[in-house]
This record gives sequence, structure tokens and C-alpha cells, in this order.
Amino acid sequence: MYKLQLCLRYLRTRWIAMASIVSVMLGVATMIVVNSVMAGFATEMRERIHGILADIVVETHTLDGDPDANQRMTEIMEVAGDYVEAMTATVEVYGMISFKYRGQVITRPVTLIGIDPKTKGEVSPLVTNLSSFTSGRRMGLALDEQDDSACTVKGVLQHSDADNAGFQAGDRITRCNDTRIDNNEQLAEQLKNAIHQKTLAFQVVRNNQSLDLTLPVPSPSWNLTAQARGHRRLMVELEQRRLQWNQPQPVLPASNTQPLTPQQTPPNLDAPPNLDAPPIDLTPAVPPSLRSLDQIDIPPTRTAEPIELADPADPLPAKVYIGAGLIEFPIEDKETGEIRLERMVLAGEDVRITTVSAGRPPEPRHFTATVVDVFKSGMSEYDSNLVFCNIEQLQQTRGMIDPSTGDRAVTSIQVKLKDFEDADVVVERLRAAFPAHIYSVRTWQQKQGPLLAAVELETGILNILLFLIIAVAGFGILAIFYMIVVEKTRDIGILKALGASRHGIMSIFLGYGLALGVVGSSVGVVLGLTFVHFINEIEDGITWVLGRKVFDETIYYFPKIPTAVSPVTVGCVAFGAILIAVLASILPARRAAKLHPVQALRYE
Repeated sequence: MYKLQLCLRYLRTRWIAMASIVSVMLGVATMIVVNSVMAGFATEMRERIHGILADIVVETHTLDGDPDANQRMTEIMEVAGDYVEAMTATVEVYGMISFKYRGQVITRPVTLIGIDPKTKGEVSPLVTNLSSFTSGRRMGLALDEQDDSACTVKGVLQHSDADNAGFQAGDRITRCNDTRIDNNEQLAEQLKNAIHQKTLAFQVVRNNQSLDLTLPVPSPSWNLTAQARGHRRLMVELEQRRLQWNQPQPVLPASNTQPLTPQQTPPNLDAPPNLDAPPIDLTPAVPPSLRSLDQIDIPPTRTAEPIELADPADPLPAKVYIGAGLIEFPIEDKETGEIRLERMVLAGEDVRITTVSAGRPPEPRHFTATVVDVFKSGMSEYDSNLVFCNIEQLQQTRGMIDPSTGDRAVTSIQVKLKDFEDADVVVERLRAAFPAHIYSVRTWQQKQGPLLAAVELETGILNILLFLIIAVAGFGILAIFYMIVVEKTRDIGILKALGASRHGIMSIFLGYGLALGVVGSSVGVVLGLTFVHFINEIEDGITWVLGRKVFDETIYYFPKIPTAVSPVTVGCVAFGAILIAVLASILPARRAAKLHPVQALRYE
């Protein structure tokens, strides 16, 4: 009992002991925070990569593709049909994308991926990366974007999934998948996390009554949303006005004595101005675009024959999902100083695609496509490089359709498994069935091996560095214990004179070290977990103090700092800190135990 009392007395009366506790506490808290954030990054990265790629990818080594995709998919089912849940064929090729922004033509290199959206949605949750889905528009919901205090439904598209589910204008969404929703941003984040879900459970408040509504997670499609169709119709009408203005006016015959109208009369710069002539109407004939007017040149109205067009809202036969990184750039608001993302292309507009033909020699091929949606996976490698196109258009443009048989060539087949734990078995079977010099069979993890390995390596290096921090705290405890042994030499002599054994003296100081480790680790665990729980609120506070964003989404591609707490990791960190504190106390404890009582009593 006296041993425990001495340990507590040393802890209570020595300020230097408190310094040791603080060092252990900070080391433990730092390791917990860093490991949680790095684990969150790794988990989020894996989920987002998996949202683009399927479980297993069977690729050809040539961009010309496999001439018989149906036969290859049949062979996959024969080899691994018991493990396969779904498959989709894709065409992957390099190309260029061009679009106009403020009168300037912008061209960027891209990787074109031809997909069938229905089958692609069965092998990977592509829809959760689409901007129209995270904003609710893909399901038929129009949210009030001006009110940040609540997530309120502004309108519901007729005959949409939201309309069929029972949503009404004025509904306030309070929960989604058992997660509280306070604003549109939280709802978008929750929809983003619905990667492997088939349905979404909502709780809404309508007329002070709580209702439970369920929405199915839609499959990706090439259909434009209502907002995109409206924007496209407006853009086509603007272009039609330009064409009308640029049409040459008919030249009247000389025999015609009817005077020309002021709009038809060619300007004569040498003649004095006619003050009696009516003014020319320069009022735009169409409402303003979804963009600001300084981005679109609106010509004045002019009397001319209308140009016959189809429904302006109909997209072109070629359709694409374009990565957000290709068409967005950060810009600073001059009035508020805030950094916002400027989008150069909106859904419903057209872009120019350039690629190469299959076969030898390759030749350039061009086509114009309508942007159906913008996807944002959160991975800069994908968002700034990938463009998804309808596979039929890409096959036709590249000449990958056999004119005699109608067979369509593909460059890869993506496979989704019933259980990803069987991936290694399926990969080995497919590698044995398909020649290695023609096909490459890999899991999505193997395909992105270097990126995932880099994250794991970075996590390991950080853990080593932080462990060294705790080790430094251990050396501090070692030095402190030596000081305490020197200062308490006479006390040790008295204890030995009273009959205390060497084991008893040693256990006092080992218990002291254990107490330091336990107290420091316990407080560090509580501090670290609290910091992790409120890390985004802390980041907001730091941003407010500094006046600039600490965790900028335009750099890290995450709207919030992701975290993932592992109880095993927390336990290992706490146990390691306690072990270091005990080991640091062994040498001073042995020295105290070896002191001779007479020499100890004579120590000045």
C-alpha cells in the first residue's frame, strides 16, 4: 500500500511529472488524430476509386479492342459464372476535348470511356458521382439553394421518382439514411455516401408532421435533367438568333420603287444622320441565360425568316459525362474574397471530341457531343482526365463495328463479383483462360496499386515519425526518473533501513512509470478522439481566425476532412505509450534498488 501512496505523492507534488504526462498525452493524441485522418483519406479514396472501376477488369493490350465482346463475356461466364453478379463492356481510348468559354476555345487531353449507363450502373455506383444526383435533380427534386438554414424542397418534377415517392414542394428534409440533415450540403454528402445502396430513406416535415419517404437510387442514363433541358433550349435559341442576325438580307430588284426600311437600308457613313428615323430595337428577344450575360454574346433582334429546328432541348446522338476537373477552376470573389469554383461548361451544352480510328494507320476522328452531366469522384486523377461517352457513338466513330456481322469491338470488360473476397480466385481462373499476351486481368486494387501503395507508405512513415515523438517523451521520462532517484536517495535509504526490499524499491519507480503512462495515455486518448470528432468544426474555427481556408476542397477534393477511427489502432497506440513509459523507468528503478542503505543515508 505504501508503494501506491508514494507513487501518487510523486505524481501530485512533482511538476516535472506533469510535464511527462503532457508529453505522453500529446504524443498519443497526435497519433490518434493522424491515424484517423489518414485512415479516413484511404477509405474515402478506395470508395471513390471503386466507384469508377469494377471489381475485376479484363483489358486488351491494344486500343483496337477485342472484335467480339459478346463471345468474351460468354467465356467469362463459363469460367467464373458462379462468382459473377454483373458485367459491362467498355471502350477506352485517348482523345481531346474542346469547348468555348468566353470566346476562347479550350482544348484538353482526356481519356474517353465508352459505356452503357445501365450495365455500368450495375457494376459500379457511377450515379453517386454525378452532380445531378448529389443535388437531387436526377431524382426529380429541386432544392431551395438560397436558404442555407434548412434543406427545403423548392419543387418536384412531375412523374419523377421524387413525385412517385410522394415528395411535395415545401417539404423540409430532416434525415437521410438515419443521418440528420440541416442543409443542402449535408444532403449532398449523404447522397455521395450512398455508394452501395439501392434505396434512400428520407424523413421530411410537412405541415408540422413527420413523414417517412423512400426513393430508389436511379441508374445512370443519357437523359438530360429538366434544368439541363431548359438551359440547352435557351442556348440553342441564342445560337438561332445569331444565325438569323448573320443571314444576308435579300437584294430588291431595281424596278422595285418601294423604299427600304431603316433596318434594310445599308449604312452611309458620309450622309448626315436621319433624326426622324425610328430607333432600332436592341432589346434581347430571349430571357437571360443561366450564366451571366458577360459570358454570352446576345445579338439584337432582326426581322428574318425563322430557322426550322427540332426540339431545342433534344441532345445530340453523342452524349458524355465530363469530369469536373476538366471544366472547373478556382476563382476569387473580389467582393467577399472567398474562393469559388467557376464552371466553364454546363449540362446541356455541346463539346467537340477528337479521337483516333481503330486499325492501321490510325486517323483522326471528330464528333460533337452533348454534356448530359458532370461527375465528381473526388479523385483528381479521374476528375481532370475522364470523359464517359455512349459506347455506340465511340464504336461508330472509331470504326469498331464489323460491317458484315455487326459485331462491336471493346477494349475492356468490367466484372462485378457477388463477393469481393473471391476476387483472387476469379482473377487466377481468368488469367488461365485468357492469353496473357493479349489480355490483362486485374482487380481494381491491382489496377490502382501504385496510388494505394503510396497512401499506405505515407501512413507508415507518419506512424514511425509520431512513434519517435513518443519515444522522445520516453527518454524524457528516463531523465526525469534519474533526477528523482538522485533527489530521493535519502528517502530510499530510509525505506531500506526500515526493511524495504530491493524488489519493493524497484516496484515503486516502475509503478511511477506505469502511472505516468496510464494517465498520459488515457488523457491523450480522450483528447485525440474529441479532436477527431470535432475536427471539421475546429477547421472552420481556424479558417475564421486566419481568414483563409485551411482544408480547401479545390486542392484536396474533399468537402470535409474524412476520418475513420479504428479501436485496434487506438488500443495499440495507448498500449505502446504505456509500454514506453514503463521501459523508461526500468533503469532508474534498478539504480534505486541497488543503493546501499548506509550510502543512501549519507548522501548529501
